[in-house]
Amino acid sequence: MPTVVEVVRCLQRLAPLELAESWDNVGLLVGDSERPVQRIMTCLTLSPDVVDEAAREQVNLIVTHHPLMFRKIQRITADSPDGRVLLQLIESKIAVYSSHTGYDSAAGGINQQLSELLELRDIAPLRPAECTVPTHLANPAATERENFAAPLAGAGRYGTLKSPERLADFIERVKRTLSVTRLQYVGDDEMQIQRVAVACGSAAEFATDATQRGCDLLLTGESRFHSCLEGRTNGLAMILTGHYASERFAMEQMARMLQESFPDTRVWASTNESDPIRWC
Repeated sequence: MPTVVEVVRCLQRLAPLELAESWDNVGLLVGDSERPVQRIMTCLTLSPDVVDEAAREQVNLIVTHHPLMFRKIQRITADSPDGRVLLQLIESKIAVYSSHTGYDSAAGGINQQLSELLELRDIAPLRPAECTVPTHLANPAATERENFAAPLAGAGRYGTLKSPERLADFIERVKRTLSVTRLQYVGDDEMQIQRVAVACGSAAEFATDATQRGCDLLLTGESRFHSCLEGRTNGLAMILTGHYASERFAMEQMARMLQESFPDTRVWASTNESDPIRWC
């Protein structure tokens, strides 16, 4: 039976903390690193219903994408939602780990997975990683002799489609790929799309990078109105899938990767978790 710290080492190979943004709160956030782990649950966000599921199922470790305690916490009491969640986690002896932007930017992380799901070719980071990460951490598939100046680690991704597609047709493919029935977009239905930028979550800040890379479209989870207006002005189409849809699939993949690494441990993605935003 693995301990929390052994699972943490595996998580840090999949998503090196060195790739996380400086403002992020990543790593083991709650718990005793020496405790044994029999049950692991992954999720996008630690909401009360997710914690209820973890407590009911006697989970030992939750791997969440979005960090708990993202902002400074000065007291832990039942008077606040975050306080109640933390108290329940501590009382249930559930450890919590977050990779967040380290997983976004990892060699096999969310943006890489999303680019591959969309069948992009010649995939590369929009912002290549500047940090020094051991080769086997930056790209687990690489050999020790390969140099991590790596084309696969870094923030965002861009690549090309096999052949140009109408924006309207590409939108339908995105819907099928991410199992969504509705999304928002910027651009003319008939415009031709071939070079595509991808940045999961709330990442319209990558619009400038996408334009500089000669991309026709930026796919992200959500964006402010003025960023969409700027994209339209610059001739950059945008697809907004919703924050949840742009990342949740990768936490399901994380559960599968952990299950392969720890076959004697039960691992699953939260079944209680759902998108808080409703579409009509």
